[in-house]
Amino acid sequence: MKDLKVGCQTFTWEMLGDRFTGGPDDLLKAIADGGYAGIEITDTMIGRYADRPAEFATALESAGLTLVSFAFGSESGFTLKESIGADLETAQRWIDFAAAFPGALVSMGSATVVSDGPRDDKFAIAAEVYNKTGELGRRAGVDVAVHPSSHHNTLLFDRADYDRIFGMIDPSLVGWVPDTGHILRGHEDMIDTLTTYRDRIHYVHLKDVDASGIWAMLGKGVCDTAAVIDIASAAPRFNGWLVLEEESETAAADPAAAVKTNRQTMRGYGA
Repeated sequence: MKDLKVGCQTFTWEMLGDRFTGGPDDLLKAIADGGYAGIEITDTMIGRYADRPAEFATALESAGLTLVSFAFGSESGFTLKESIGADLETAQRWIDFAAAFPGALVSMGSATVVSDGPRDDKFAIAAEVYNKTGELGRRAGVDVAVHPSSHHNTLLFDRADYDRIFGMIDPSLVGWVPDTGHILRGHEDMIDTLTTYRDRIHYVHLKDVDASGIWAMLGKGVCDTAAVIDIASAAPRFNGWLVLEEESETAAADPAAAVKTNRQTMRGYGA
């Protein structure tokens, strides 16, 4: 089994909206104090470091953290033809940022329906943006991966959607960040989905849901975490990072305590 490393995604704080009044340094402290080795931060939460990768690198080092990935999305949902140019400019910006951190990836959010029109057209536009971003990443030496979700109006919800988009994305350019919680909300068989597309996995988002699809603390829902780790560990491109992302009501009440609890849970899986 590959050496496993555990990181934390900052969306746990981002989902609070205006209720979170801190900044990126507060996130680094909470995540480091929670016992994590790495962080995946988003374009929304990077704050004052957005144009200062060297300063962010110093802050990470002080906190004892590694940048696993930089995640970004777009108001276009990556499905508006007229926004392709702007989306690629944004992608280049964050690829350049991530390039300052050895081994860091760029994770692109789920294609999302934000306009009327045929679904087929939206898949084609999203695939074009993903593939072209993958080309930009290749030139910069930064791996790019797509992160499907189950949130409102996502284009990448059920197994048929996954099959569709993966049939259009060049696996040599764009990898996959499977998110166990999002898969479980849209797929009957998470294990089969992970196994089928195992060769695309770069790293994993671990999240849990209950049987009705409501977010749950890790280990409190239906996610077979041990099986996920086994599949990922056998994936040829898996870099060893398990990134915990917590969206439950427990986390909304106290994000720092929730992510610390999840880190303790992961120790039970040998990570």
